[in-house]
Amino acid sequence: MPKRTDIHRVLVIGSGPIVIGQACEFDYSGTQACKALRAEGLEVVLVNSNPATIMTDPEFADRTYVEPLTADSIAAIIERERPDALLPTVGGQTALNLAVEVAERGTLDQYGVTLIGASIPAIRVAEDRLQFREAMREIGIEVPRSAVVHSLEEAWGRSATSAFQPSSARRSPWAASAAALPTTSRSTGRWWCAGSA
Repeated sequence: MPKRTDIHRVLVIGSGPIVIGQACEFDYSGTQACKALRAEGLEVVLVNSNPATIMTDPEFADRTYVEPLTADSIAAIIERERPDALLPTVGGQTALNLAVEVAERGTLDQYGVTLIGASIPAIRVAEDRLQFREAMREIGIEVPRSAVVHSLEEAWGRSATSAFQPSSARRSPWAASAAALPTTSRSTGRWWCAGSA
C-alpha cells in the first residue's frame, strides 16, 4: 500500500486505565504505533487518561493529552488539534467504542478527520458478539453455541429449557444501561451467553 500524502497529523487514542484483561498490551501497541507514525514523519497527538503508561512519555508523541477518555474530550481535542486522521485500533475496546461514538456524533465529518486502522462497520462487527458470530458462520468458522438474552434471569431460563449451560454472561459493549449486572428485563442492554450442551 502506498504511503498516504494527505495525512500529516494523527490522533491516537490510548486504552486508559489498565484493567484485568485489557490495556497493558495496548500500551505496548500504542507506543509502537506512535514510534512508527513519527518515523514516517507524521505528527502524533496522543490522548490517554492513564499517565502511568509508556505511551504518555513525552518522547512518543508531539503532544500528549492526559484527559478522560470520553467522546466529549476526544471531540474537544479534535477541534483544537485538527488531526487529519484518528487511529483507535491500538487502544482496545475503549478506543474503538469511543471512535464509534465520535463518528456517530458527526465530529469526524465536521472536522474532516479520516478514521484509519478500521472502519466503523468493521468495529461494530468485531465488538458486537451477535454480528461477530454471524460473520464467522458466513465464512465457515465454527463458533460455540450461544444466545443473546436481555437479563440474567433470561440467561438462566434459556439454560433450563435447552440443556444450554452458560459458561459466561457478559453485557454487550453497545448496551445502553450503565448497571454492571442488571437482574431484570428493564435493562436495555444485551447479554451474551456462551456455553455447551
